[in-house]
Amino acid sequence: MGLGAGALARVAVTRPSAGFWFGKRVLLTGHTGFKGSWAAIWLAEMGAKVTGLALAPDQTPALFDLATVEDLIESRYVDLRNQASVERALAGEDFELVLHMAAQPIVRAAIEDPVATFAANIMGTAHLLQALRLQPVLRAALVITSDKVYANAETGRAFAEGDALGGKDPYSASKAAAEIVTQSFARSYFDRAGVPVATARGGNVIGGGDFSRDRLVADIVRAGAVQGETVLRHPEATRPWQHVLDCVAGYLVYLERLATDPAAPRALNFGPRPGGPEVTVGELASRAVEALGARPWRHEPDPQSLEAKSLGIDAGLARRVLDFESQLDAPAAVDWTMDWYRRQAEGEDALSLCRAQIARYESH
Repeated sequence: MGLGAGALARVAVTRPSAGFWFGKRVLLTGHTGFKGSWAAIWLAEMGAKVTGLALAPDQTPALFDLATVEDLIESRYVDLRNQASVERALAGEDFELVLHMAAQPIVRAAIEDPVATFAANIMGTAHLLQALRLQPVLRAALVITSDKVYANAETGRAFAEGDALGGKDPYSASKAAAEIVTQSFARSYFDRAGVPVATARGGNVIGGGDFSRDRLVADIVRAGAVQGETVLRHPEATRPWQHVLDCVAGYLVYLERLATDPAAPRALNFGPRPGGPEVTVGELASRAVEALGARPWRHEPDPQSLEAKSLGIDAGLARRVLDFESQLDAPAAVDWTMDWYRRQAEGEDALSLCRAQIARYESH
């Protein structure tokens, strides 16, 4: 299939509420990462009092630095793999809402160093949840995992929240384990205290400001800057693509609901609008290189790869429960993403570009 023209859906859906977030004391882990930086900017725009916990950025450039996120929130460099450091960082603080996004997010990095990935994604989550047990005014916490938490037999069927968890590669296994850790803490401690603790499983996210290794769009941007070629390992693979604003919006709307409705589900998928067409890696890459004016991609198979060829998630429950669904289809997500990179490369301010796209998203 071709990607066709991009569109921002003009549908009546729930969006993050500035009225809800204004003045709220929010703990955001992973604020130095790509998605975490977008979340920090959006929360700050809505007037939330945000404290970020994360390691310092591990790449150059990083959206956190380009958009001067550290000037917008209270930023603390903390290694969540160290229980004592997490406890010290939270001591004497009263947080109402927690969005846990800190993680080792790269599949191939997890294959190279599985133990470090398990330490960050499993024990980092456990350390945070243990420290949150001492929070006196906590209203809700949301742990971000991944669309890769499901036991994937590659049948092509989109996964729903009730499907079995699994993971044949270390990254997927670490995120599935984080789901189980979160459920155990919720049932053993937080449910008794009347504090909803849930997980959100997001699809494959693209957006301006992602400069991570082994990320499709980031690789295309890097290759385009030097007139090089982008190499694809699995151009035929399908993924549940979504723009970072759709993903972060879903997380924020979900956390709002958790804080106000004790009956809210304790796990939700966030991905493309239900019923939309599948988009392959190659199709998305072709649109991205065309938008950037870069050289066409080439295929270089990796027979040792453990990455799934087919992956889809069913976001229908989020639509039914939260009245929320993605606004940007895959072509529009690519267009918004590449427009951000082009304008930033031409000298426009990264923070201003993020704010402008947030305002545009909110206005529809």
